[in-house]
Amino acid sequence: MMNIKRRWFITLTIASFSLLLTLILFAPLLAVHDPLAVQMNSVLQPPSSAHLLGTDELGRDVFSRLLYGGRVSIVVGAAAMLVSVAAGVLYGAVSGLVGGGIDRLMMRLIDALLSIPSLLLMIGLQMVFPSSLLSIILVISLTSWMPIARLIRTELMAMKKDVFIQASTVIGASPFQLLRRHMLPQCTPTIIVLAVSGISHAILAEATLSFLGIGIPPQEPSWGNMLMGAQTHLLSGAWWLAVFPAGCIMYTILAVNFLGDRLQDHLAAPQFRKGDKNEWISS
Repeated sequence: MMNIKRRWFITLTIASFSLLLTLILFAPLLAVHDPLAVQMNSVLQPPSSAHLLGTDELGRDVFSRLLYGGRVSIVVGAAAMLVSVAAGVLYGAVSGLVGGGIDRLMMRLIDALLSIPSLLLMIGLQMVFPSSLLSIILVISLTSWMPIARLIRTELMAMKKDVFIQASTVIGASPFQLLRRHMLPQCTPTIIVLAVSGISHAILAEATLSFLGIGIPPQEPSWGNMLMGAQTHLLSGAWWLAVFPAGCIMYTILAVNFLGDRLQDHLAAPQFRKGDKNEWISS
């Protein structure tokens, strides 16, 4: 009975998250109103048949802005994840393979960067770059690759003690060959899990910076920008301005984290088989 409930919960999570992604992907077809259109005769209207989720302080349709804002969040999350994972894997691989004094120097640099609170580091970097979607992706990537590098470096250092790695070295395999043929394939499950969790981190970071007014430009729809605009009208009764974007952020992060945890359990399971497509859902 417990397995049936768990399987249904996993299936429901995947289905609902897929529905959210579909709505965001087809935003131009589903959005009845222009997310940037200002209509001063429809300011702060509650949810109704004309505006499904109400309007904001400028009369813009909240539902349309949610859909287009979701596209920004997903793009930022996916792009920042790719950049941070690539940088972290490369840095950690170099540190782990080289070892010695260079490895210690590279790790001390990571320790110094991790000693700075990530939010302060993001704010400082964002002050340097112009406010744009690309700068947000770069800022989030530059502040999230360090834990990935440390984890990859730790795994590679442990692999260097394995017998088959030492045997490959003896017969003349180069460090690049060891990394490409043996080490990185064994790190693939870890990299996949790090990539999934990195998406939720990037989405939350973008929403935080936009809420503080230093993220996505204010005229562009994003979930963080919607929350920033909602704070001045929340006490006046316009609850829909904060509830819907906050709910989207919370649900997306929870769904991604849950799927990442489930993926980690699946990849770590001893019965994991690479070609079994149904095991993740049925287990």
